[in-house]
Amino acid sequence: MHQTIHKPVLLGTVLTYLAPERGNSYLDLTAGYGGHAQAVLERTQAPSLMTLVDRDETAVNALTSFESQGATVLHASFEEASVTLLSGGKRFDMILADLGVSSLHLDTSSRGFAFRTTGPLDMRMDQRAELTAATVVNTYNQAELEGILRRYGEEPRARTIAAAIVSHRPFATTTELAEAIAKVMPRGSKVHPATRSFQAIRIAVNDELGQLERSLPMWFQLLKPGGRLGVISFHSLEDRIVKQAFADMTGDRYDADYHLLTKHPVVADDTETVSNPRARSAKLRVLQRK
Repeated sequence: MHQTIHKPVLLGTVLTYLAPERGNSYLDLTAGYGGHAQAVLERTQAPSLMTLVDRDETAVNALTSFESQGATVLHASFEEASVTLLSGGKRFDMILADLGVSSLHLDTSSRGFAFRTTGPLDMRMDQRAELTAATVVNTYNQAELEGILRRYGEEPRARTIAAAIVSHRPFATTTELAEAIAKVMPRGSKVHPATRSFQAIRIAVNDELGQLERSLPMWFQLLKPGGRLGVISFHSLEDRIVKQAFADMTGDRYDADYHLLTKHPVVADDTETVSNPRARSAKLRVLQRK
């Protein structure tokens, strides 16, 4: 059941690097619909040593089968969960963070992540959060919008798009916004002209990069000696943060407490990208505590 809703990316690779063994403890910081967790559980046979975290209510509701087996399920952002677990003295043999947006978010138009289907300008991963895409798009000034598009979308035409948004607002739906952006973009690209802008607004709404930067240091501390941490990122901004943090913790110093298990990020093979297009941009980095 877990596999059908959302295909876990790089599943075989994650299992190879995290190397779950019977009786190991596992923390999944972005458990989603439990695809990775199910595969790990089959090897550890230890649901009571499993903590599954997600900030999305729909995902949390989908994890009840794990809870009924004895797993701990936390409805929280990975940052909030990390603070709670660390202060509670918890440590784990394996930690996984699969960043990015689940296909269920993208495929559910009412959540407002997709520009190809009409939905409200929402984009919240946590439905309890106050800030929505509508607030960003309809109330931020042109300079703020340009900054978001440039920083989080690496959009070269950020100024033009920000000006178009300000002059055409208010916007009520995702398709209205996508069309306004498309009108000021050059034609002929294979990628939808609103792709980068939607990514940028989504990252701003959910504070994705800020959460990642603040959480990574806690993830290192949550590892037991010999424990492994795997992070899957989906765009260069995330991957850069993970790469830098891992480099800072491992290094070639004799006193480093961690060592890198992946010299380069591991990516999906052709077989996986055909069956699961979302895996195309996935990059896995793994380190181990000594």
